[in-house]
Amino acid sequence: MATPLRVIDLFAGCGGLTQGFKETGHFEPVAAVEHDLAAAATYAANFGEDHVHWGKIEDWVTGELPDADVVVGGPPCQGFSSLNKRRIDDPRNELWRHYVETLIKVQPRAFLIENVDRFGASDQFQMLRQETDSGGLLEDYQIDARIVRATEFGAAQLRRRFIVIGTHRELSKIDVPTGSVPQDEWRTVRQALEGLDEVVHPDDQRLPSMTTEAFGRVLPGVFKSPDLHLTRNYQDLSLKRFRHIPPGGDRRNLPNKLKAPCWIGHNSGSFDVMGRMHWNRPSVTIRTEFFKPEKGRYLHPEQPRAITHHEAARLQGFPDEFLWCGGKLDIARQIGNAVPVELARGLAQHIASALGR
Repeated sequence: MATPLRVIDLFAGCGGLTQGFKETGHFEPVAAVEHDLAAAATYAANFGEDHVHWGKIEDWVTGELPDADVVVGGPPCQGFSSLNKRRIDDPRNELWRHYVETLIKVQPRAFLIENVDRFGASDQFQMLRQETDSGGLLEDYQIDARIVRATEFGAAQLRRRFIVIGTHRELSKIDVPTGSVPQDEWRTVRQALEGLDEVVHPDDQRLPSMTTEAFGRVLPGVFKSPDLHLTRNYQDLSLKRFRHIPPGGDRRNLPNKLKAPCWIGHNSGSFDVMGRMHWNRPSVTIRTEFFKPEKGRYLHPEQPRAITHHEAARLQGFPDEFLWCGGKLDIARQIGNAVPVELARGLAQHIASALGR
């Protein structure tokens, strides 16, 4: 059996990219960097703590780095996201520079950057591209970049991401692949949630009372994915709204007496607010506040509740045996910030094939 390709995961979060890369059978993680304790603990619970740096990437990159065939990562995207009005001066936009420092020191055969679709139009991406020109910091690499849709890689989620693949100039250029799943075969919410109980008891709101230790700190966990099938303590007004919204409906289906004042008379835009997911379609993008129906189309297709953390994890492609650390809000952020596992697996398989696997 061939020796696995070594991969470093930067800005690793809970490990969506690593999960997808490992599922191909061609990769083994040799380092991961994550500054959030709960996310780093989740990553460690699934892939081992020995190769994880919990802390700032600017501290990690100054040390001795392991050899790797591939470096992957998604520098924080909040500065580019339309939800934050593309804050050009957001210091998180500059974290890609530490990604570049890693590439210079490690000299992998290939690298992958994953970010929001608007990253492709950013000044930071243009600067990154310029660094691959002659005389640039990354002159030894050639890159390809494009927007992809997670549904075309088998995810049950309408998520668009900007993908950059860099290849060392000694090798044949690896293009960013387009997914192979046609629209009439896109995975649906029903398929993703198959086997989960639709009815969640109103009293099932808290994670099991248990703690674990990671990086010398104590935090909630380790939880199995089924432990996350929990609801919230909804106010009576919210429950009344949920019951008035039919399958596929949204805030427009509510009588005026149940609408927020800003919704009355406004029947254009924001149609996903208080929206129900469709059983026979992929879900909308799973964000970090998927448990709040006022944030988007996050109501269960039939039940009077938002989707649970377990359902959100399923829609992100995480297997039920995946383990989680942190409180409910911590885990929600981990799920929403993750790369859909199916997308990660498809990209990983493409890179592995290009590298001779």
